[in-house]
Formats: sequence, C-alpha cells, structure tokens
Amino acid sequence: MSHQGDLQNARQVYRTGQNKNLKFLLASRSLWMNNFIEKDFVGVELGAGIGASRDYVVCQKLVLTDFNDSPWLDVKNVDALHTNFEANSFDFILASNMIHHLAFPRKFFDECSRILKPGGLLLVQEIHTSLFMRIILRLTRHEGFDETIKVFDETVACNDPSDPWSANCAVPKLLFKTHAIFETHFQDWQVVYDEYVEFLQFLNSGGVVAKTKYLSLSPKALKLQSVLDGILCRMFPQIFALQRRLVLRKN
Repeated sequence: MSHQGDLQNARQVYRTGQNKNLKFLLASRSLWMNNFIEKDFVGVELGAGIGASRDYVVCQKLVLTDFNDSPWLDVKNVDALHTNFEANSFDFILASNMIHHLAFPRKFFDECSRILKPGGLLLVQEIHTSLFMRIILRLTRHEGFDETIKVFDETVACNDPSDPWSANCAVPKLLFKTHAIFETHFQDWQVVYDEYVEFLQFLNSGGVVAKTKYLSLSPKALKLQSVLDGILCRMFPQIFALQRRLVLRKN
C-alpha cells in the first residue's frame, strides 16, 4: 500500500479519472443516498475526505467539512464530536467511512442529533468487519480492529483522541450489531435502512486514500462485478461484505 493518509494525492487521482474502478466505487457510495435526500434539503458531510460526495449527492446545499484544512472544504478544522453548528441546522448528515476513526462514537451521535432538524437523517457508509475484512486488515496492517471495546461508553476511547487517522474497524459492527441494541442505547435514533455491500468492488478499486494495485475494468464489467457483489453480500454478509450502508432518523 502507498500514500496512506495523503488526501491531496487521493483527490488528484480521483479528479484525473484515470482509475475508472475508483470512480465507480465512489459514485456507488454516494448515489444510493439520493434515495433519501430531497433536492431542497440542506446537508453537511462530517469527515468529507477528498470531497467526492458533492459530485453525486443532489440537494440544495451540501456543506463539506473535515478535521483538516483541505482547500476543497467549505468549513475547515471541524471536530465531528463538537461541530459548533447551530442546533436543528440540517436536514441530513453524511458520514462516509469516518465513524471507525472516532475516539468517542457516542458523542458523535449525540452531536448529530443536536444539529439535525427533527426527523432529520444521518446517512452512513461504513467498513464492516466480515471474515474477509478481518483477513484483509491482518494482512495489510493498514488499520486495526478491537471487538472488545465498549462503544456505548462515552468515557472509554475507541481510538487515540490525539490521532484523527487512528482506526478501530470493529466500531461500526459493534454499534449496529442489532438495531434493537443501537436504539436502546441511542433513543434519539431509529434505524430505517440497512444494507451490506461491496466485496470485489472494494478489493479492486485501487484504494480511496491508501493506494493498492488493481485490474482496470470496463464500465460493463464494473456493473457485472457490482451485481455479483450484491448477490454475495446479501447471501453471506458476515463472510463477504466489506461495507455497510445505514440510514438513521432522528426521532
């Protein structure tokens, strides 16, 4: 793997469009969200990364934020646990592959509830520690996972608070192990959508930030690969699915 944590390089690779696999992956990670977003909605993305979501999410206004000062962000140096946005400001929030980096996930959901309007949505795309994902993480040693961590305890750090790139990939699976457990701990929220996705599409993308080798595919082959992934992830999510999509509604 190369260019780990290099957002400038990742954005440049994405913008050049030379890696069609990556374009297809990032499009699929955002386009599904449009099923839950109205055009007149106002939203914010926490942890926007390279800012690709703006190319695909259709709404009146999408505010891109992250913990850093990348030039493509609308609001820079934003702490997702304490955003400083006004209460009841947004119709929706996007969180794409950032929850597993948070030191205190509980504070994140409380903050999202605070800045969302009543009935607002939190749209989540996250890593899923299926059998294959655990194997991949052990082989690459890119990010770790600890399934013993107490994700619902706001006093226990799930990651290093001083390192925004610190990662515990088990956090999303522990949070959303069942909808009932999540909703018991977070009574402000209701899970309204849940889908397991991505296997070959993930592995053959070339990587969003950390870069790996990949086999370039034609648009038709990418669509066929996506169909195969859908079948595998629906039938055997705990073996093949490397990502998960969820929509939470603020009560």
